[in-house]
This record gives sequence, structure tokens and C-alpha cells, in this order.
Amino acid sequence: MTAVSQQTMRRVTDVRRVRVAVDGNPAWGRRDGDEIVLEDGRRLPQAGATYLAPVEPSKILAVHLTYRSRVEEYAARTPPAPSYFMKPPTTLNGHLGAVNRPSGAKFLNYEGELAVVIGRRMKGVGIDDALSYVAGYAPANDVGLHDFRHADRGSMLRVKGQDGFLPIGPEVVPASEFDPTNYTLTTTLNGEVVQQATADDLIWGVAYQLADLSRLITLEPGDVVLTGTPANSRPMEPGDVVAVEISGLGRVESTVVDWEVDLSEVGDQLETSANTLHVALAIPEEEAERMVEGTATA
Repeated sequence: MTAVSQQTMRRVTDVRRVRVAVDGNPAWGRRDGDEIVLEDGRRLPQAGATYLAPVEPSKILAVHLTYRSRVEEYAARTPPAPSYFMKPPTTLNGHLGAVNRPSGAKFLNYEGELAVVIGRRMKGVGIDDALSYVAGYAPANDVGLHDFRHADRGSMLRVKGQDGFLPIGPEVVPASEFDPTNYTLTTTLNGEVVQQATADDLIWGVAYQLADLSRLITLEPGDVVLTGTPANSRPMEPGDVVAVEISGLGRVESTVVDWEVDLSEVGDQLETSANTLHVALAIPEEEAERMVEGTATA
């Protein structure tokens, strides 16, 4: 294990750690009452602190359709096995950060999720041992821009891979302090509950997902695995405040801002496709097809 990997693992296994910007540079610390105590002993007030994502992964892996409530919402068949996509590390965003909605976009959705942070190199590990490789856990929001559902052709890069599309934190809670088989996940939009589920809603638990992934990919210390979202993911508007809270882990909060950049100027265009309506609004596929056809012929 490299020195960087050892340092990353220590930071997320010993105590609850936060990462903030200090004089333009990232710094690690811990929360103590109304203050943040940095590793060098300096103290900063939490109020006004600029939080950064409390992880430094080599990769971020996310799973499709892993909550029963979401499968039922889509009136879909339960998949025979989980499937995955990747998000670039540049999607990372800190607590109280801004999430950009590009000009002309309509379907920027929240997805409250449990994030798992790997603690030691993991390859070919069985289900029974998988959780022993976890360093810690954090709440996360797997933001998706579904105006690009027609364009990604399975990669999810345009939908899920844009800068800032993964608010996570504010701290990583050590694995010893959290039970991933017993939690409640709650997403709020402007203070109103919009998603809520427990670990019992998972089709494949955290241990299964990690064991399945480690059959195929070597998970390194600091890597992040997003374990899926329950029903009722819906679009956000500029000015909306969205928060994901998980019992025992705290809450990560973000504000949606209107971004003047038009992503349709080059390449694939933003589009309200049938798949957009189906995924972003949970409209049945046949009804979504009729709606798009009706718009096209109107």
C-alpha cells in the first residue's frame, strides 16, 4: 500500500473527518462543537467554512436500481443482478456547495444515497468479509441531468458525470460507528421530505454490492461506492435547497444555482426524450412515448 493510500485510510478510519478550504488549499480536520479543529491545531468557526468532499478516491462507482421502491415506482422487473456506472472524481462536491443547472435544462434530479468509502485494497472478497474492508460511510446526492438520457447510450457520463454532481459529506463516519444494514435515508427539498427509505428496502445490501464489484475491479483505499437511491427522485429548480440525511451519518446539503452555460452549443443537444420523462418523473414508458410523440406532432 502506498503512503498516500495509508494516509487516506487513516483519515477515514480513526475519527470523523472533514475537509475544508483554508487560504485556498484543502485541509483536513474534525468538527468540535461550533468549530473545526484542523490537523495542525488551528481552529476555524464552522459557520462560513467552505466544505470540500471528505474523500480522495481514485474512482467512484455507482449502482443502478437497487431499492425495491424504485423498481416498483418504474413498474420494472427486478434485475437479476446489480449493474454499475462510474462517475469521475471531478463530480465531487462539498457540504453547502452549489449544484449547477445548465441553461435550458429541465430535469436536474436529486438522488439521496448512502456512500461507502473503501479502507483497504479489495479484490475478490466474499460477501461475509466485504464490510471489513470499509473505512467509513457518508450521505451523498447522486445528481443526474436527465435532459441527456438520449445521448449517453449507457455510459451515464453526460447525465451523471458533470462537475459537482456528487455532493458528499460533510464528514466520513468510521465504519465502526455505523451499521449499513440498519439505517434510514431521508431526502428533503426546501425542507419537505421527498425521499425516505430504510436499509430493508435494498434488494442487494452493501456487502453484496462490494463483493460483486470486487470480483471485477480492484477497489483502492479512498474509493467511493454509491449504493443506489429509493423512489421519488425528481427534478430540482434553481434556488432549491436539497439535503440528504442518513441516521447516524448526518446530512449533506446543496443549493441549485442557475448556470448560464448552454451545453447544447457543441455536441449532443439537451432533449426531453421519452427516457427522460420515464426516469426523471417516473412516468410509465408507454405514456412517456405517447407524450413525446404528441409534442413532436403538435
